[in-house]
Amino acid sequence: MDIATIIGLVLGLGAILGGAVLEGLHFNSLIQPTAAIIVLGGTFGAAFISFPMDTAVQAFKDLKLLIASPQKPDEIIAIVIELATRARKNGILSLEEDSKNSKEPFLRKALTLCVDGVEPKDIQEILETDLATYEEHAKLSAEFFEAAGGYAPTIGIIGAVLGLIHVMSNLADVSKLGSGIAVAFVATIYGLVTANILCLPFATKIKMRIKVELQRREMLLAGIIGIQQGSNPRFIEERLKSYLAGGGEHVKAEDAK
Repeated sequence: MDIATIIGLVLGLGAILGGAVLEGLHFNSLIQPTAAIIVLGGTFGAAFISFPMDTAVQAFKDLKLLIASPQKPDEIIAIVIELATRARKNGILSLEEDSKNSKEPFLRKALTLCVDGVEPKDIQEILETDLATYEEHAKLSAEFFEAAGGYAPTIGIIGAVLGLIHVMSNLADVSKLGSGIAVAFVATIYGLVTANILCLPFATKIKMRIKVELQRREMLLAGIIGIQQGSNPRFIEERLKSYLAGGGEHVKAEDAK
């Protein structure tokens, strides 16, 4: 679990609520169901208008990426080296069971191509196309929350204006004027919090996860290419480590006996 997301939410929301309480604001005055309905409903309604239904649904499914811990590079290297060692000792066909039973779709596809004897150049071309397709689809979730973060403050202002309209229509009761205006502006707070504590940080974290996943798949691709070429497992290990030290730059594959 990525504890940073939990800490961020608790710290961000806690600081706002705590600061409000320290200023003497009653906690109950910030709880306004009507304002929440206007802001959240309006924000995500606008986001749903902007994107296809499958993209919107996938965006909410991808919220799990906010707390899921990505696979560590050392674990990826260990998996590839174990496969490379077995393939060098027993031949490529010894990886056939792995190509069928792997729970990782990308690795399973890469191993299948490798076992089927596809040329390294063709494997790289096929899997790089997969990488590009994955990136294009995955970033839509981040774009969904970025769009929602852009709409939220404006929807909050709309909620505040609606509240002020209600207040102005009841000017006869002056005793309730101040509290009515305060309630109206709660919608603005909801809009700003929704944008800057929730939606925009969610989008940033999802984009970060996409980058990590792309690097992970690139490492797997490089490892499988090395296995197909019959490279020494030690050479493959050093090649994969170069992704960490060299910022993910590709290293040309060479045979290492």
